[in-house]
Amino acid sequence: MTTTKEVATQAVIPSTPAGPSKTSRAITDILSRVEVVLYPALAIIVFLVAWQMLSAAGMTGQVPGPVQVATDTLPLMTGFFDDNGANEKGLAWQLLTSLGRVAWGYSLAVVVGVSVGILLGSVRAFRLALDPIFQVLRTVPPLAWLPISLAALSQAEPSAIFVIFITAVWPIIINTAVGVQETPQDYKNVASVLKLSKTTYFFKILLPSAASYMFTGMRIAVGLAWLAIVAAEMLTGGVGIGFFIWDSYNSSRISDILLAVLFVGLVGFALDRLVFYAGKLLIVSE
Repeated sequence: MTTTKEVATQAVIPSTPAGPSKTSRAITDILSRVEVVLYPALAIIVFLVAWQMLSAAGMTGQVPGPVQVATDTLPLMTGFFDDNGANEKGLAWQLLTSLGRVAWGYSLAVVVGVSVGILLGSVRAFRLALDPIFQVLRTVPPLAWLPISLAALSQAEPSAIFVIFITAVWPIIINTAVGVQETPQDYKNVASVLKLSKTTYFFKILLPSAASYMFTGMRIAVGLAWLAIVAAEMLTGGVGIGFFIWDSYNSSRISDILLAVLFVGLVGFALDRLVFYAGKLLIVSE
């Protein structure tokens, strides 16, 4: 026979809700993954349809619709890897040439930016002396450096690399300096108590602590470097995706420009993801 006390106890104890089954969790996980692809695909389809409709209505000026772009650029896609010498190269070689210049300029920016940023964040006198100068120089547009670099270096190739370097170095310097300054005081106290050498402190405490800031600066810098090379190549000439876009404009090949812009965006996105995952991998491994 159930007593009054037992009935009251049963009344106040809530029943435990059943958790989601493995099947429902798997379905939810699949749907979330599908959404990541589905929504961007739908957005692209809507954009292309709207673009085609505006083009058919004559509301896009000289810019052709996506159907005409696909038709006009078919030779470019079929000859993507063609190499007929001189400037007669396919889009693949145009992009690779630009990527080579970016690799040089960006690598120099990383080495100089991290080194100067660490000094800027560690030495107060250094920071007070140079930070105002850097804040002014970082606001100078990339193309403003091009005539200066051409006058100083007298050659298009090193001038383009210099423009990439001078454009990409500032976010690396600033973010690295902030990361060094934000190193927790507790870390510094532990290093002092343990009497760590400067080398050990640098590699075991300072760099890991500032790493996330450094890679944030590097991500910003790689995007700016890719923007700078396209602009610089428009003026320096030769092989490169920037010059290809400018040459296509002079020849009124608008469809070729649109295709090149698409590849510029895709390569820029890939570079950003590459730096992001490299930073994530290195920071986690530390």
